[in-house]
Amino acid sequence: MSGVAIIGWGSLIWDLDDLAPRVAGDWAMGAGPPLPLEFSRVSAKRLGALAVCIDAEHGTDCPTHVIVSRRRSVGRALVDLALRERAPPGRIGAVSVGSGARRLAHGRSAAVVARVADWCRTAGFDGAVWTDLDANFAEKTGSAFGMAAAEAYLAGLEGASRVEAVRYITQAPAATDTALRRHLGAQAWWRREAAVMASPRIGADD
Repeated sequence: MSGVAIIGWGSLIWDLDDLAPRVAGDWAMGAGPPLPLEFSRVSAKRLGALAVCIDAEHGTDCPTHVIVSRRRSVGRALVDLALRERAPPGRIGAVSVGSGARRLAHGRSAAVVARVADWCRTAGFDGAVWTDLDANFAEKTGSAFGMAAAEAYLAGLEGASRVEAVRYITQAPAATDTALRRHLGAQAWWRREAAVMASPRIGADD
């Protein structure tokens, strides 16, 4: 296999948005490199919900998923993903490993960049791009990230923010099995709200 892989693990799986015309085929679930993931980013785009991101400090290694970009260059695929994420290109991770390609290795974590590069060589891709937004829970809330703090934050959300928070976590791929997701699954209030979210009435027109 050759080409540029787009690696995903969260809302990108069910909402390609304006990236849809720029990819080929379907998601290969579980085919990407395992990466340290956690729901530790307060997302303005998601109305304050906790979004999943690469978190080298708190994350659990989880399988990731792959879809192929229609672009031949990693740089063009990077711009496509940045547009979908409404993020500057500097917040998109990227590596190129193909022969003859301009070498590119960019990301917040050198360990993650190296892991993705090794995976590209093994899987036969010329390169890969991924969303590289940071974990900002402590910055946004004033509390260190932890199970109790994250649960309290979610429980304190109201209205559309709370609905989006529950929906985002419950819709994430099952393989995104982080410590917070397991913790929430053991809480009666969260199970009740997740059950309501699973009702056909919720999100039926999304």
